[in-house]
Amino acid sequence: MAYAGKGQKTDNAVVQDRPDGPLIWGHATSPSRAAALLQLGARLRAQRADFNLLLTTPTPDPSPDHLHRGDIWQVLPEDTTAATARFLDHWRPDIGLWTGGYFRPVLIEQAKHRELPMILIDACEEGFNAPHQRWLPEILRSNLESFDSIFARSGTAAQKLRRLGVAEEALTVTGPLQEGGNALPCNESEREEMARILAGRPVWLAAMAQPEEVPTILEAHRMSSRMAHRQLLILVPDDETRGPEFRALLDEQGFAPAIRSAGEKPNEGTQVLLADTRGEMGLWYRLAPVTFMASSLVPGFGGRNPFEPAALGSAILYGPNVSRYRAAYTRFTNAGAAISIKDSTTLSAALHQLAAPDRVAQMAAAGWEVASEGAEATDRIIDLLQDMLDLMEAG
Repeated sequence: MAYAGKGQKTDNAVVQDRPDGPLIWGHATSPSRAAALLQLGARLRAQRADFNLLLTTPTPDPSPDHLHRGDIWQVLPEDTTAATARFLDHWRPDIGLWTGGYFRPVLIEQAKHRELPMILIDACEEGFNAPHQRWLPEILRSNLESFDSIFARSGTAAQKLRRLGVAEEALTVTGPLQEGGNALPCNESEREEMARILAGRPVWLAAMAQPEEVPTILEAHRMSSRMAHRQLLILVPDDETRGPEFRALLDEQGFAPAIRSAGEKPNEGTQVLLADTRGEMGLWYRLAPVTFMASSLVPGFGGRNPFEPAALGSAILYGPNVSRYRAAYTRFTNAGAAISIKDSTTLSAALHQLAAPDRVAQMAAAGWEVASEGAEATDRIIDLLQDMLDLMEAG
């Protein structure tokens, strides 16, 4: 199974033709590492757009999220000489990134034989404890020799790698490679103006909402407004073209809205700002101390990216249907940076709880820490990849 374009059939998986230009191949040994590799690729692409990223995973389930233009996904073939040769012949990667450990010995050896520059990132102790690795330590040591650079996620992992013969000059301890958050941009003059307009008002944001969720969101807003009479809801549709549908729902529920796409600004009587425009999420996250990440109350949408509000200091609320980002929401919840809700009553109760400035500040700080974890590892790997791509261009 793979994301397919015009292509050929290889090992029972339809794969697209190899794109022109440099190709970085990254293998993710877990869903969280797949998300981190895709974000790494997006950050590198923001600095230089002259490469494509091939992401491989051990199985087709779960499929990776957040694929961008220039990203290709394929399940890694079985670890046989013929299958791995076809894989490497077809893609001809210029640089290889392998995460965690959990090696495919035949594939790693073939990459070594072809002199493919390889980097091992997020190397963890458990990644080298598989039974076949313990039984055949010489193969594991040979696989490790295939990597030009190795980034360990902890001192314990580094000690394990040293015992396996990794040279000190090839080894760096960076901490874990994890998906993090990049702050979305905004128009600073717009932010300053809107902050003046909203000064002193309690504000919360319902981001990426589906029409089916609007009645629950509005009922929670109505309930919580009884305790905070000047409270304003910023309501952002998941599809901004459905603004008229959202306006009709607001009218039906008797709310006084300001419509962003019509150039309207909220006044003292505005209860809901309908932000039915594209590309302004960085503005809304900055203005709202609390964000309910919608597309999560009803099944079928899988939730939306919690790193976006966390990177901009907004505490996170979310519904039960976040299958696309479950690992990320678990990280935020465990850190005390997010609260799960299930209906208008629990959403209203969470908003009331977060009316206390010290409580929302505590959640926002915890969220920022989660969003910034893994930054050192990502930064170092991006710098190394930049140098490698520059050398390829110069050669």
